[in-house]
Amino acid sequence: MTSRSGARKRRHPRVGFFGLLGAGNIGNDGSLEVVLAYVRQRHPEAELSCLCSGPELVEARYGVKAESLLWYYSRNRDATGFLAALLKVVGKVADTLKILSWTRGCDVVIVPGAGVLETTLPLRPWGFPYAMALLGVSGRLWGTRVALLNVGSNVIRQRTTRRLYRIAARSAHYRSFRDELSRDAWREMGLDTTKDDLYPDLAFALPIPAGRPSDVVGVGVMEFHGGNDDRRQGEEIRSSYVDAMKRFVRRLVDDGREIRLLTGDEIDDPVVEEIFADLREHRPGLAPDQVTAAKLPTLGDLITEIAALGAVVGTRYHNVLCALKLAKPTISISYSQKMDSIMANMGLAEYCQSARAVDVDLLVRQLAELEAKPEEFWQRLRDRSAAKRKLLEKQYDVLDKTLFRKPEEIR
Repeated sequence: MTSRSGARKRRHPRVGFFGLLGAGNIGNDGSLEVVLAYVRQRHPEAELSCLCSGPELVEARYGVKAESLLWYYSRNRDATGFLAALLKVVGKVADTLKILSWTRGCDVVIVPGAGVLETTLPLRPWGFPYAMALLGVSGRLWGTRVALLNVGSNVIRQRTTRRLYRIAARSAHYRSFRDELSRDAWREMGLDTTKDDLYPDLAFALPIPAGRPSDVVGVGVMEFHGGNDDRRQGEEIRSSYVDAMKRFVRRLVDDGREIRLLTGDEIDDPVVEEIFADLREHRPGLAPDQVTAAKLPTLGDLITEIAALGAVVGTRYHNVLCALKLAKPTISISYSQKMDSIMANMGLAEYCQSARAVDVDLLVRQLAELEAKPEEFWQRLRDRSAAKRKLLEKQYDVLDKTLFRKPEEIR
């Protein structure tokens, strides 16, 4: 029988990827794609696996052996009452055993980017936050090096969720944050972040496609109900947001603009359908090609789509980030501070609005102002994007030394 210490001396490192991956969010999957490319290029001998929320898609798209992360959420959840409660308990036991076992079988586990320490969208503590905490504990228990790579966070008000995420953050062997906002949030919550690295969002590492810009406006929409603190007002917030986006699209149509609707997650599709229904009702004679919707299975597809657009007004974080990466006139309809932060970092702080209170008239004026900016302005944006890509290349050297050194070399 091979001992744990003997297994650690294997020639081929066993690298696991952990998170809400393969479940329809193209930003999360794009982060996985970037880190996979890094590991495969620099450590081609590594044995790869993934514990995630969409194992079938991860295996099919990325060729990585994958297992389901949350037992209950991967089952039919139509049960109610006592049966539902029982299934949740069974699922939590199954999740605990799965994470413990899977982490023990890895030398390194990477949580690739995304807002894995955020509560900017509705979140239950005993779902993913519990899984993150258990991953950290498992890593410490088995000596597995767990890395939280370029992750996003915010100040967490919910006590149980904050405690679980604190366990995850403190247990990690390596932490880096994608912006100062995220690192400062954990400093405010009492975590020592003096040794934590700050690197750009992993999406900046994706290649820039060739594309001829057009006059088409990309309008990114989202199934938005507010955050964790907004559960009681969720439907009201959604209704206000969707109504504003409908009116904005109508204003662009009336100005003769072509529109490409963008999303970032499969759950956004109903908002797209509601916008089309609104146009059929209020603009029945509209040409069918004046407003279209993009099907975007990957973050690379989103970047390619945006490369051919003239401007982007986006709600999803990665709609906005990719538009900035490509130096497009960009307006952020922000649902969290992270979006205001990246807009400010790229020099567009004044072109943000809150998704909770969208001013359509202001949106129209902001778009006109941005499209009138001189070429020198957009060249500065391209330079900033290139600088961020270089920083990510630098981080790969740090990861090689931190995560892939032999155990006997680590002190």
